[in-house]
Amino acid sequence: MKKFRKVLDGLSSSSPGGVASPSCGSAAGTPTAHAPTPQDIHVQETLVSENFQICKTVRHGFPYQPTCLAFDPVQKILAIGSRTGGIRILGRPGVDCYSQHESGAAVLQLQFLINEGALVTACADDTLHLWNLRQRRPAILHSLKFNRERITFCHLPFQSKWLYVGTERVESSNIHKCSIVNDNLMMTTMKFLLWFESGTVVQWDLRAKKVDFRIYYDEAIHSVSWHHEGKQFMCSHSDGSLTMWNLRNTARPIQITYPHGKILKDGRKESCKPILKVEYKTSRNSSEPYVIFSGGLSYDKSGGRRPTLTIMHGKAITVLEMDHPIVEFLVLCDTPYSNEVQDPYAVVVLLEKDFIVVDLTQSNFPIFENPYPMDIHESPVTCTAYFAECPPDIIPILYSIGAKQKKTGYSHKEWPVSGGTWTLGSQTYPEIIVTGHADGTVKFWDASAITLQMLYKLKTSKVFEKPKAGDGRAGELVEEDPYAVQMVSWCPHSRLFCVVGISSHVILYRFSKHDANTQIVSLEVRLQFDSEDVISPSELPSLLTISFNSLSISTSPVLPSSLPLSLHPLPPRPALYVRVKSRPVRMPPGYQAEMVVQLQWVDGEPPQQITSLDINSAYGLLAFGNCNGLTVVDFLQKTILMCMGTLDLYGAADPYQRLTRSPRKNRQSTSGRGTPTPLFVSFDLLFSASFGFYFCFHFGLETLTAPFFPMSFVTVKGPGRKLSLPTDLKTDLGTVGEKNSFSRSRSSSVSSIDRDTKESVTTLQFGESYGRKGDALPTACLWVGTSLGVVLLLPISIPTEEEERMEEPITMGPSGTVLMLKGSVLRFAFLDCGGALIQSPYEVWRDPNGPEDPDRTRRRKLINFSPSSSQEACGDGHLAVVCSEKQAKVILMPTQAVLFTHNITESSFLLRADVVSVCNSVCLACFCANGHIMTLSLPSLRPLMDINYLPLTDLRIARTFVFTNGGQALYLSSPTEIQRLTYSQEMTDNLQDMLGELFTPIETPEAQNKGFLKGFFGGNAQTFDREELFGEAAAGKASRSLAQHIPGPMGLENMKAAAGGVVGDLARARIALDQRGERLGELEERTALMMNSAETFSTHAHQVMLKHKDKKWYQL
Repeated sequence: MKKFRKVLDGLSSSSPGGVASPSCGSAAGTPTAHAPTPQDIHVQETLVSENFQICKTVRHGFPYQPTCLAFDPVQKILAIGSRTGGIRILGRPGVDCYSQHESGAAVLQLQFLINEGALVTACADDTLHLWNLRQRRPAILHSLKFNRERITFCHLPFQSKWLYVGTERVESSNIHKCSIVNDNLMMTTMKFLLWFESGTVVQWDLRAKKVDFRIYYDEAIHSVSWHHEGKQFMCSHSDGSLTMWNLRNTARPIQITYPHGKILKDGRKESCKPILKVEYKTSRNSSEPYVIFSGGLSYDKSGGRRPTLTIMHGKAITVLEMDHPIVEFLVLCDTPYSNEVQDPYAVVVLLEKDFIVVDLTQSNFPIFENPYPMDIHESPVTCTAYFAECPPDIIPILYSIGAKQKKTGYSHKEWPVSGGTWTLGSQTYPEIIVTGHADGTVKFWDASAITLQMLYKLKTSKVFEKPKAGDGRAGELVEEDPYAVQMVSWCPHSRLFCVVGISSHVILYRFSKHDANTQIVSLEVRLQFDSEDVISPSELPSLLTISFNSLSISTSPVLPSSLPLSLHPLPPRPALYVRVKSRPVRMPPGYQAEMVVQLQWVDGEPPQQITSLDINSAYGLLAFGNCNGLTVVDFLQKTILMCMGTLDLYGAADPYQRLTRSPRKNRQSTSGRGTPTPLFVSFDLLFSASFGFYFCFHFGLETLTAPFFPMSFVTVKGPGRKLSLPTDLKTDLGTVGEKNSFSRSRSSSVSSIDRDTKESVTTLQFGESYGRKGDALPTACLWVGTSLGVVLLLPISIPTEEEERMEEPITMGPSGTVLMLKGSVLRFAFLDCGGALIQSPYEVWRDPNGPEDPDRTRRRKLINFSPSSSQEACGDGHLAVVCSEKQAKVILMPTQAVLFTHNITESSFLLRADVVSVCNSVCLACFCANGHIMTLSLPSLRPLMDINYLPLTDLRIARTFVFTNGGQALYLSSPTEIQRLTYSQEMTDNLQDMLGELFTPIETPEAQNKGFLKGFFGGNAQTFDREELFGEAAAGKASRSLAQHIPGPMGLENMKAAAGGVVGDLARARIALDQRGERLGELEERTALMMNSAETFSTHAHQVMLKHKDKKWYQL
């Protein structure tokens, strides 16, 4: 009894901010009057506020607007800076970290403290930041803000504690940059080189504090690269030339080269583009150095060429064309010492929209296969879907099929950026992310264990014929991207996949392991309305027009005898811009198109965009809707089951008391009587709100009989709309020709509705429910939500036997049930009376093209989650969770009594709402337009979390934000990146174990032995201490007005203490033990050698003694 009282107390607690529902007259979180109360159900809610916490987990994709690049040759990790202040640090697959400067200033340059676990960033706000990489989430240790000078260049020599910064004063017009000569050589001489864009080069002696020499060159200098011996350097210039200089004679360059310029017939040199960067590297395996540079092509020849990277090795010149402009490139070498032979083995090239690595060890310079998902934006992302806890076999099968789609010709060597450590976490489960793109492609990604890897790529454009340019007005209205994906619906269990395109088409795919040569079924639907005429009940009813490729009509006995059936010629079929292939299509293994449903153009006007979609494999039904109405398709019998206007779904239960609209009248063809015209079938039907009646027609060899309810086919007239994503909104997923979700009216008042108000079908959900209040058993139903906050139920009668299902008709129609909420309806979900989530029924996958077994018949295996079967002691009925833009309601079925109501927001509106499972329970997760993320308990709708996570700045986030099970969510943070986050406290606590380690303790490689003579005459370069020059004793204290020191959240003394946690400590201990063992082994070997040498010396000494013991001293 005590337990029962606690349950009641938890369920009856009032939620803050709750407002009574107009239809139920009760406060939020309290039982509704004259309806079953929470005491009738026994739900023990286990979720509390402590179970929720917002935390970003990982960011996938290509860094948006990259600016710079850096590489640690010892740790083998790579960093990329961006214009928005982001830093992306990459290592081996699984080691992927994103950090953000709070200022948001562009990152101008990156410098690793090589093998020290730290990184220096120089930003556009003239601030230097020191980052600690010895932890899984990097943090800023110190910052230095320059007050009167602008940072232009930084250089950090290897194993140096001094950072050299080139600056530009406000009153100066020159931009100077600093490049240090190779470290070991100059640690004795302490000389470095300054070079300016104006063409001036200066060598400065730090010890003497004077200029050794100046070089004035006519052409502007863009970059400088040293030979490893420090005696020569190479410059790249604005005229496309490369100059080589020798320190012994700086009067003129010893060599001037125009790699891509030729001498013309008149003696003039060919004009070339600037060489923006050059790298001059030597190799042990070849006497010829590598000269690698970007730019420098001839203006005459490169007018239509793409950006290039040139590799010169001896007399061989290789030009690599890039798809995007080059932002930066780095040459990867074996040694971190700049005064040693470099031995380059790869070139990292950072493009504006891509990231590639070229293998220098092979003559044809192939590229490495990129293990990171850098091609998410290959075509602009237009929609996203997130599926957690997928069937375990779905990822391997998609990967095996997708592996055949991969490109070939990559380098056979391992990926060179292999730093860091990452292990598969203990709490992992199959996760898949689906992205739709502007070119009609759909990509499936393996998102398990916070990684992202491409599984399978589907091209929806292969279903259609290639469009012909200038095809009437349709060709004028459609520019590009006619196959752009707007939304997807996927059932991982049955492997059915449905895609909605911007051309108002729906494609149904089935998965098969075998290839097939099949005919794609095409259905055309006219879902277009006029509001020109308003008819009274006494007037004749509307005219229904249904057109198919092959259609014959037979009347049903239940049709009234007064209904005339007429056959007459109609105008030519409306234009369809994208046309389905009429010939059989050979389809490879994977997802194969089975059926395409298209909305017709009417009078040259394109149809309205599809706004909602749902598919159910167990029922064999597909439903979609737009601002005009609803269409239901039986994809097993390949027939249109229902096509109704939104207003006609109400019947007599329209809460707004609008007058019925008339259908569009068919315009007669202007062709002569002798000219043959297409014959279409039209029914002139009398209708009444008190009954429905049936129509029956034959489609091919199949017969469909279905209930016919009042239908209207209306066209909304308006200016011509182009079926393409606008150029400025392609990545923001702007829906063409309709107002976005931020501009449409959201008035909570629904007392007076204009009769011309368009009401969109905003959400659909198939499931087992009670279509009417008096139903004793649940049946298949379709829940329909509209933009005016109305919820409709359509019960469906489906034959139970498989043979009957393929031949007998399905009946469905509005039941007159109407529920109302504030704002547009976003989501439906069903709970049993115990609070457990009821999944939609589905069909177990079977390969449609698999080999036939003569001993076994191919029968459908259905998994049904009926409310009555999912509960034993909780009684009959189930709970329906309905969420709109403004509020949420929990309804008890079949009584349709509202148990709980919660007004989620008054000043804003929801963009996304999902019922998800978290911590072995369920909750309602919401994302609001003001950037708040909220969770509500179920079924009591108690607020559990409300965090202002993200100020909404563009439509991209609004249209791609999605929740999933396990307390995870994602959205498109930029046109090229996907941001994943968690709202679960449990996952936040375990996140550190799931992330990769950026820093791994590695012993710094020793410098090469210079040899006896060079070391003897060159002296010891390590004896000089730069503290003598830069310390306070020699140089004095720094000016406080020059720069301001800003301490970071972590002090330098905490840097090593926070170096990676237990895993890092164990790794360091293991490496230390290995190093100790190696040193002990070396010591033992050296001891043995010394003993052998001592014995040999003793033997020789004894022999010499015996030889000379009898001789006098003057005889020696």
